[in-house]
Amino acid sequence: MTSPSTNPSPSDPLSPPEPSPSQADPAPTPDTGPQRQPRLNFWQLWNMSFGFFGIQFGWGLQMANTSAIFEQLGANAHQIPILWLAAPLTGLIIQPIIGNLSDNTWGPLGRRRPYFLVGALLSTLALIWMPNAGSLWMAVGLLWLLDTAANISMEPFRAFVGDLLPPRQRTQGFAMQSLFIGLGAVLASALPWLLTHGLGIAPGEAGASGISLSVKVSFYVGAAVFLGTVLWTVLLTEEHPPRDMAAFRAQQERRLGGWATVREVTTAIRQMPSTMRQLAWVQGFSWLGMYCVFLYFPPAIAHNLFGAGDESSALYGEGVEWAGICMAAYNAVCFVVSFALPRLAAATNRQVAHALCLVCGGLGLISLLFVPSPLWVLLPMVGLGVAWSSMLSLPYAMLVSSLPTRKSGIYMGIFNMFIVLPEIVASLGLGWVMTHLLDDNRLLAVALGGGCFLVAALFTLRVQETTAPSRRPPHREQVAPDLTPPTVESGKPEMG
Repeated sequence: MTSPSTNPSPSDPLSPPEPSPSQADPAPTPDTGPQRQPRLNFWQLWNMSFGFFGIQFGWGLQMANTSAIFEQLGANAHQIPILWLAAPLTGLIIQPIIGNLSDNTWGPLGRRRPYFLVGALLSTLALIWMPNAGSLWMAVGLLWLLDTAANISMEPFRAFVGDLLPPRQRTQGFAMQSLFIGLGAVLASALPWLLTHGLGIAPGEAGASGISLSVKVSFYVGAAVFLGTVLWTVLLTEEHPPRDMAAFRAQQERRLGGWATVREVTTAIRQMPSTMRQLAWVQGFSWLGMYCVFLYFPPAIAHNLFGAGDESSALYGEGVEWAGICMAAYNAVCFVVSFALPRLAAATNRQVAHALCLVCGGLGLISLLFVPSPLWVLLPMVGLGVAWSSMLSLPYAMLVSSLPTRKSGIYMGIFNMFIVLPEIVASLGLGWVMTHLLDDNRLLAVALGGGCFLVAALFTLRVQETTAPSRRPPHREQVAPDLTPPTVESGKPEMG
């Protein structure tokens, strides 16, 4: 089995396509990117990615438990989507802004690390407070804080790989991030169940708020893990300063500030590469499918398969904990499948590979309507894990070569908009669908997400990859060995 952490080559399906040697470089521009990146060893890769484990741990706790917390505080099934509005809306607003700010930041902690740290501190507070919310609306407000803070930390981590790694190590860097995504999500999703069966905390044991004690302890552990791992990365990873600081300061004056940020985002959207426009449909439908899982999967397992009618009952707590185990299972599958994705993409291409993975996820979610018992839910989770693994890597692999190197941070933020805009629509409209079309059947809502995966698979087959002019190497005849100045690609943070 081929590991995705192997160095990409021209035949590597996760590396950008090679442009024609006749394509010439654009006119040179002042180099405001970091110094040329040295090759990093395994433990340096580990240190720079370890903070992502904490981010995903906190995010995994949120995904697996927030809907159950809302229901335990009195929310009805059709209210869940609008209560989750914080998740996509904060991503829509925060990620492009943070992308632009981190592209144009330099200080004692470097370019990206200040955002890791601020986001981790705020997330820690939200994780501690959320399971102690005294009312539904307090829990909703803390979800806004948690999502905002997590986005502040998460978006710069994507550009961090391009900052610190030379081009041929970037696939390895993203593979390391995928490792921590999988581990963090598995442990976070399973933690309430592990606390119940390992430490003997009863699933229905709760305080006055009605929120299970196992969930509360899990959030406290998540707060410690989030802050501790991000501090590890901040303290043990060194960033490279811009090579031309004077040009960088001039760039800051042009791009920072409220109006400048709006102008940069607007210009970037207007000049969006065609590959990115095509991937927008893929991202929109595939993440809409996952949004249905995040919203309704734990309550669906508790209500539809465990038969719990009362959210304060021990049976409901057992159902939510089993849903956490199932979510841990699909994240474990995601981790294993990530090692096979390069081979699948090499045997076909990235578009076909991603479409096949999405079909596996779609059929898996739809098949939940036919499982005879909760134990059988683990089988459809295999298909969902296959799709999830591909969603975390292949769209970015298709996108990266089309992005201008000097605006990769802001484009990563904009790319996130194609995830959150459909989710905002779902938050505003899915409640009506639940009431008038699905009869508040949570399991049908999850199956609807499977249908979205199938639609996304069809759009994937239409994607055509392109290469941005700033990523094309100089004409071979114009490059003198050992005399070429540092390339643009080695200087500006990017994803890929």
